[in-house]
Amino acid sequence: MTRRDVLLGGAGVIAAVALPALLRSSRAGAETFEITHSDDEWKHLLTPAQYQVMRKHGTERPFTSPLNDEHRAGVFNCAACDLPLYRSETKFDSGTGWPSFYAPIEDAVHTSSDYTMIIPRTEVHCRRCGGHLGHVFDDGPRPTGKRYCMNGVALKFAPTASGPA
Repeated sequence: MTRRDVLLGGAGVIAAVALPALLRSSRAGAETFEITHSDDEWKHLLTPAQYQVMRKHGTERPFTSPLNDEHRAGVFNCAACDLPLYRSETKFDSGTGWPSFYAPIEDAVHTSSDYTMIIPRTEVHCRRCGGHLGHVFDDGPRPTGKRYCMNGVALKFAPTASGPA
C-alpha cells in the first residue's frame, strides 16, 4: 500500500464521518423558528435523550417509548415547545417500534431532505421550534398513505378530558 492510498483512504473516512454533520448544519440554518434558544439553553430545557433526538437529530431505540403503546384519546405535542402536532385518531401501529401517525395537525410540522443515511429521507420537525421529530415515509395507511414515524422522546401526550371532574 502506498502513501497515496493511505492518504486517499483517510480522506474518504473523514468525508464519511463529516458529511452527515455538514448536511445537518446546512439544513439547520435554512429556516427560522418562532421559538429559539442557545445550545446551552436547549440542554437545560430538555432531557439528555430529548436533546440528542430533537437538537442533534438522533433516533431513540425502537420499542422503548411508552407513547408507542398510548391508545387514549388526546393530542401528541412537541416535547420542546408544547405545540400540538398529532391527534390520537391519526395514530396507528406501524410495527416499527416508534409512534406512527398518518397525518399531522395542519401547519404543525415542516419537512426537509435528510441525506445522512446516503439514501434520501424526509425529515420531520416542529414548525415552531425546529425540533427534530422523526421521518415520514410513503408506506402508511389510508387516507394519506403516509407514515410519520416519530421519536417518542420528541412528543408529550395530552389526554382529552373525559366528562366533568
